[in-house]
Amino acid sequence: MKLMRDLALRFQIAGEVLKFFWKKKLWWLMPFIFVIVVLGLITVIGTTSGIGPFIYTLF
Repeated sequence: MKLMRDLALRFQIAGEVLKFFWKKKLWWLMPFIFVIVVLGLITVIGTTSGIGPFIYTLF
């Protein structure tokens, strides 16, 4: 249960950051944030699974 609460809190923070960007007319930063999140996910997946060597060859 603690894990689910932590995840919900993190997504809530991310939602608040996105709302802040939209409110301050910084919506043009959304693609940059998307790319950073995707690269982070690739890094996490590559280091925690057996497909790491295949992912690293892409870069």
